Amino acid sequence: MEHPTYKIALIVGAGEGLSASLARLLSAQGIRVALAARKIEKLGALCSETGAKAYACNATEPEEVERLFGLVEREIGVPDLVVYNASGRSRGPFVDLVPAEVANAIAVSAYGGFLVAQQATKRMLPNKHGAILFTGASASVKGYAQSAPFAMGKFALRGLAQSMARELSPQGIHVAHFVIDGGIRSAARSEPADKPDSMLDPDAIAESYWNVLQQPRSAWSWELELRPWVEKF
Repeated sequence: MEHPTYKIALIVGAGEGLSASLARLLSAQGIRVALAARKIEKLGALCSETGAKAYACNATEPEEVERLFGLVEREIGVPDLVVYNASGRSRGPFVDLVPAEVANAIAVSAYGGFLVAQQATKRMLPNKHGAILFTGASASVKGYAQSAPFAMGKFALRGLAQSMARELSPQGIHVAHFVIDGGIRSAARSEPADKPDSMLDPDAIAESYWNVLQQPRSAWSWELELRPWVEKF
Protein backbone atom coordinates (compact mmCIF):
# COMPACT_ATOMS: atom_id res chain seq x y z
CA MET A 1 0.00 0.00 0.00
CA GLU A 2 1.19 3.47 -0.83
CA HIS A 3 1.39 5.88 2.11
CA PRO A 4 1.23 9.68 1.63
CA THR A 5 4.37 11.72 2.20
CA TYR A 6 4.51 15.27 3.50
CA LYS A 7 7.29 17.84 3.32
CA ILE A 8 6.16 21.06 5.02
CA ALA A 9 3.80 21.41 7.99
CA LEU A 10 2.10 24.49 9.39
CA ILE A 11 0.65 24.29 12.91
CA VAL A 12 -1.71 27.16 13.77
CA GLY A 13 -2.48 27.80 17.41
CA ALA A 14 0.93 26.55 18.51
CA GLY A 15 1.85 26.26 22.17
CA GLU A 16 3.66 24.09 24.66
CA GLY A 17 1.29 21.09 24.67
CA LEU A 18 -0.02 19.07 21.75
CA SER A 19 1.43 21.48 19.19
CA ALA A 20 4.90 21.00 20.66
CA SER A 21 4.52 17.22 20.55
CA LEU A 22 3.40 17.42 16.93
CA ALA A 23 6.30 19.70 16.02
CA ARG A 24 8.81 17.27 17.55
CA LEU A 25 7.28 14.24 15.86
CA LEU A 26 6.99 15.86 12.45
CA SER A 27 10.50 17.28 12.50
CA ALA A 28 11.82 13.85 13.51
CA GLN A 29 10.14 12.52 10.36
CA GLY A 30 12.09 15.00 8.25
CA ILE A 31 9.18 17.40 7.78
CA ARG A 32 9.94 21.12 7.97
CA VAL A 33 7.68 22.83 10.49
CA ALA A 34 6.20 26.34 10.72
CA LEU A 35 4.44 27.43 13.92
CA ALA A 36 1.83 30.19 14.12
CA ALA A 37 0.32 31.82 17.20
CA ARG A 38 -0.90 35.22 18.33
CA LYS A 39 2.13 35.52 20.57
CA ILE A 40 5.31 33.68 19.62
CA GLU A 41 7.62 34.76 22.44
CA LYS A 42 7.28 31.40 24.23
CA LEU A 43 8.03 29.35 21.10
CA GLY A 44 11.75 30.10 20.99
CA ALA A 45 12.90 26.95 22.77
CA LEU A 46 10.66 24.74 20.65
CA CYS A 47 11.94 26.36 17.46
CA SER A 48 15.54 25.76 18.56
CA GLU A 49 14.75 22.14 19.38
CA THR A 50 12.88 21.29 16.18
CA GLY A 51 14.27 23.75 13.65
CA ALA A 52 10.80 25.23 13.24
CA LYS A 53 10.13 28.86 12.35
CA ALA A 54 7.53 30.87 14.26
CA TYR A 55 5.08 33.40 12.83
CA ALA A 56 2.76 35.78 14.65
CA CYS A 57 -0.81 35.57 13.38
CA ASN A 58 -4.34 36.23 14.58
CA ALA A 59 -6.22 33.38 12.93
CA THR A 60 -9.54 35.25 13.07
CA GLU A 61 -8.31 37.97 10.69
CA PRO A 62 -8.47 37.03 6.99
CA GLU A 63 -5.67 39.39 6.02
CA GLU A 64 -3.33 38.02 8.66
CA VAL A 65 -4.03 34.41 7.69
CA GLU A 66 -3.40 35.16 4.02
CA ARG A 67 -0.19 36.95 4.97
CA LEU A 68 0.87 33.97 7.11
CA PHE A 69 0.57 31.54 4.23
CA GLY A 70 2.39 33.92 1.93
CA LEU A 71 5.31 34.21 4.35
CA VAL A 72 5.54 30.47 4.94
CA GLU A 73 5.38 29.86 1.20
CA ARG A 74 8.21 32.31 0.51
CA GLU A 75 10.46 31.43 3.43
CA ILE A 76 9.96 27.66 3.73
CA GLY A 77 7.69 26.40 0.98
CA VAL A 78 4.04 25.57 0.34
CA PRO A 79 2.66 23.63 3.33
CA ASP A 80 1.13 20.29 2.38
CA LEU A 81 0.16 19.50 5.97
CA VAL A 82 -1.80 22.03 8.04
CA VAL A 83 -2.99 21.57 11.63
CA TYR A 84 -5.52 23.91 13.24
CA ASN A 85 -5.05 23.71 16.99
CA ALA A 86 -6.52 27.01 18.19
CA SER A 87 -9.63 27.38 20.32
CA GLY A 88 -11.47 30.05 22.26
CA ARG A 89 -13.33 29.78 25.56
CA SER A 90 -15.80 31.86 27.51
CA ARG A 91 -17.34 30.23 30.57
CA GLY A 92 -20.11 31.15 32.98
CA PRO A 93 -23.86 30.93 33.60
CA PHE A 94 -25.69 31.26 30.30
CA VAL A 95 -27.54 34.46 31.24
CA ASP A 96 -24.28 36.12 32.30
CA LEU A 97 -22.29 35.43 29.12
CA VAL A 98 -20.93 38.55 27.42
CA PRO A 99 -21.95 38.57 23.73
CA ALA A 100 -18.63 40.01 22.52
CA GLU A 101 -16.69 37.33 24.39
CA VAL A 102 -18.93 34.61 22.98
CA ALA A 103 -18.43 35.93 19.44
CA ASN A 104 -14.65 35.90 19.95
CA ALA A 105 -14.67 32.34 21.33
CA ILE A 106 -16.61 31.09 18.30
CA ALA A 107 -14.37 33.05 15.95
CA VAL A 108 -11.19 31.49 17.35
CA SER A 109 -12.54 27.94 17.52
CA ALA A 110 -14.38 27.81 14.21
CA TYR A 111 -14.04 30.86 11.95
CA GLY A 112 -10.27 30.81 12.27
CA GLY A 113 -10.33 27.16 11.28
CA PHE A 114 -12.26 28.08 8.15
CA LEU A 115 -9.84 30.86 7.22
CA VAL A 116 -6.76 28.67 7.70
CA ALA A 117 -8.30 25.71 5.90
CA GLN A 118 -9.37 27.85 2.95
CA GLN A 119 -5.86 29.20 2.40
CA ALA A 120 -4.44 25.69 2.79
CA THR A 121 -6.91 24.19 0.34
CA LYS A 122 -6.19 26.77 -2.34
CA ARG A 123 -2.55 25.70 -2.29
CA MET A 124 -3.20 21.95 -2.09
CA LEU A 125 -5.77 21.59 -4.84
CA PRO A 126 -3.40 22.17 -7.79
CA ASN A 127 -1.30 19.18 -6.70
CA LYS A 128 -4.30 17.13 -5.50
CA HIS A 129 -2.30 16.35 -2.38
CA GLY A 130 -2.31 17.50 1.23
CA ALA A 131 -3.79 17.03 4.67
CA ILE A 132 -5.72 19.39 6.93
CA LEU A 133 -6.19 18.32 10.55
CA PHE A 134 -8.49 19.93 13.11
CA THR A 135 -8.15 19.54 16.88
CA GLY A 136 -11.51 19.11 18.55
CA ALA A 137 -12.53 18.40 22.13
CA SER A 138 -15.17 16.70 24.26
CA ALA A 139 -17.23 19.80 23.50
CA SER A 140 -17.22 18.88 19.80
CA VAL A 141 -19.92 16.28 20.50
CA LYS A 142 -21.37 17.18 23.91
CA GLY A 143 -22.04 20.61 25.35
CA TYR A 144 -21.34 21.01 29.05
CA ALA A 145 -23.12 23.32 31.48
CA GLN A 146 -21.78 26.88 31.59
CA SER A 147 -19.64 26.20 28.51
CA ALA A 148 -21.98 27.06 25.64
CA PRO A 149 -19.48 29.24 23.69
CA PHE A 150 -16.84 26.49 23.63
CA ALA A 151 -19.41 23.91 22.52
CA MET A 152 -20.76 26.24 19.82
CA GLY A 153 -17.28 26.79 18.39
CA LYS A 154 -16.21 23.15 18.55
CA PHE A 155 -19.49 21.87 17.09
CA ALA A 156 -19.00 24.28 14.20
CA LEU A 157 -15.40 23.18 13.68
CA ARG A 158 -16.51 19.55 13.51
CA GLY A 159 -19.18 20.43 10.94
CA LEU A 160 -16.56 22.27 8.90
CA ALA A 161 -14.26 19.25 8.95
CA GLN A 162 -17.00 16.83 7.93
CA SER A 163 -18.17 19.02 5.07
CA MET A 164 -14.62 19.59 3.84
CA ALA A 165 -13.80 15.88 4.01
CA ARG A 166 -16.75 14.98 1.80
CA GLU A 167 -15.85 17.64 -0.75
CA LEU A 168 -12.06 17.47 -0.76
CA SER A 169 -11.20 13.82 -0.18
CA PRO A 170 -12.06 12.94 -3.80
CA GLN A 171 -9.63 15.70 -4.81
CA GLY A 172 -6.71 14.19 -2.91
CA ILE A 173 -6.88 16.24 0.31
CA HIS A 174 -7.18 14.29 3.55
CA VAL A 175 -9.29 16.19 6.09
CA ALA A 176 -9.55 14.80 9.60
CA HIS A 177 -11.03 15.95 12.91
CA PHE A 178 -9.77 14.69 16.28
CA VAL A 179 -12.08 14.57 19.29
CA ILE A 180 -9.76 14.96 22.27
CA ASP A 181 -12.18 13.60 24.85
CA GLY A 182 -10.37 14.37 28.07
CA GLY A 183 -7.73 16.59 29.64
CA ILE A 184 -4.25 16.78 28.13
CA ARG A 185 -1.32 16.24 30.48
CA SER A 186 1.19 19.08 30.75
CA ALA A 187 3.91 20.38 33.03
CA ALA A 188 1.34 22.60 34.71
CA ARG A 189 -1.44 20.01 34.73
CA SER A 190 -0.81 16.39 35.68
CA GLU A 191 -3.10 13.61 36.84
CA PRO A 192 -3.44 12.75 40.56
CA ALA A 193 -1.05 10.09 41.86
CA ASP A 194 -3.96 7.76 42.58
CA LYS A 195 -5.32 8.11 39.03
CA PRO A 196 -2.50 7.23 36.61
CA ASP A 197 -3.24 7.60 32.88
CA SER A 198 -6.38 9.60 33.61
CA MET A 199 -5.15 12.34 31.26
CA LEU A 200 -4.05 12.13 27.64
CA ASP A 201 -0.31 12.20 26.94
CA PRO A 202 0.32 14.85 24.23
CA ASP A 203 3.02 12.67 22.64
CA ALA A 204 0.52 9.81 22.39
CA ILE A 205 -2.02 12.13 20.76
CA ALA A 206 0.60 13.25 18.24
CA GLU A 207 1.28 9.60 17.38
CA SER A 208 -2.41 9.15 16.58
CA TYR A 209 -2.34 12.20 14.32
CA TRP A 210 0.63 10.67 12.53
CA ASN A 211 -1.10 7.30 12.18
CA VAL A 212 -4.06 8.97 10.48
CA LEU A 213 -1.69 10.81 8.13
CA GLN A 214 -0.23 7.47 7.08
CA GLN A 215 -3.57 5.97 6.07
CA PRO A 216 -3.81 4.82 2.44
CA ARG A 217 -6.42 6.90 0.63
CA SER A 218 -8.63 3.84 0.04
CA ALA A 219 -9.37 3.87 3.77
CA TRP A 220 -9.16 7.44 5.06
CA SER A 221 -10.64 8.42 8.43
CA TRP A 222 -12.36 11.79 8.67
CA GLU A 223 -12.62 11.61 12.47
CA LEU A 224 -10.85 9.94 15.38
CA GLU A 225 -11.85 10.05 19.05
CA LEU A 226 -9.13 9.81 21.70
CA ARG A 227 -9.81 9.34 25.40
CA PRO A 228 -7.99 7.91 28.43
CA TRP A 229 -8.59 4.19 28.83
CA VAL A 230 -9.82 4.71 32.41
CA GLU A 231 -12.25 7.51 31.49
CA LYS A 232 -15.81 7.06 32.81
CA PHE A 233 -17.65 10.20 31.65
